[in-house]
Amino acid sequence: MSLMSVMNRIARLMSKAGALVLAAGLATAADTVPPPVYNNGFSMTIRLGRELSDALPPKLGGQLDPQVVTLQSVDLPLVLPVAVTEENQVLCQVSLSAGFIDLVNHVAHAKAIDHLQPGYFAQYVKNLALSATGSGAVSPPGIVDPRYWTEEVMNEQTSYFNQMIAMAMAINLSHHYLGHYAKYSCNLAGSADKPVAINSLLTTEEWNASVKAGTLDALDCALSTEGIRALFDAIDSMPNRPDWTTYIIPRQVDIKQLNKQLERYEDDYFHGKLKQQTLGVLSL
Repeated sequence: MSLMSVMNRIARLMSKAGALVLAAGLATAADTVPPPVYNNGFSMTIRLGRELSDALPPKLGGQLDPQVVTLQSVDLPLVLPVAVTEENQVLCQVSLSAGFIDLVNHVAHAKAIDHLQPGYFAQYVKNLALSATGSGAVSPPGIVDPRYWTEEVMNEQTSYFNQMIAMAMAINLSHHYLGHYAKYSCNLAGSADKPVAINSLLTTEEWNASVKAGTLDALDCALSTEGIRALFDAIDSMPNRPDWTTYIIPRQVDIKQLNKQLERYEDDYFHGKLKQQTLGVLSL
């Protein structure tokens, strides 16, 4: 074999080896590509909070801060009523953490993907319950799969997100105008990054009143209860509920019965049976 032939053969071998290294590098990069960023975030939450506030009767909405939503930059999923004092006036808000918004985005996405891949939502909830961090910051499995980011899936994800986040805010806003926050505010201090959950203090009757009021507020904004029922189902599926779930729902609540009640409220609303006059304080 001539020297030229040997050199050409070596060149071909080196070219093939380089291609294999490049392919391996591309495969590794594909495996580590982060998923796209969710469009639903704090700006969407602010808009929904404003809509919920505007939908309330003036006597009730007037108790709320025009900037009705405030954000905490902590990973723990938090949603709770708070109040600030400005110029000797107490203004009522609902506070959400970045961790809660992340949690709702993930739960909403897993629920949307479940229509494409049955059983996916159950697997996500299992992973969430087993999370060692206990923070709720668990991404749905295999989330980088392009099939999970199609326009159809993401439209459903956005719908679920809006329903979940709005209903959670509506319930917590009701704690202000139903008097629950004023009753328990002195017991809610806790620490800066882990306040006491008002749901750990409410009576069953107070919780039920807030659910009913919050449902009416959300439905008046054309937001279904389907999303929050999915979030409650996720919590109900956890063998051992993490502590952060108490910010969303009291531990003693029978979630299956609650979700049936939410369906009845929605049905009554569209048949004209659930109105402001049926909610006690809302008719004042």
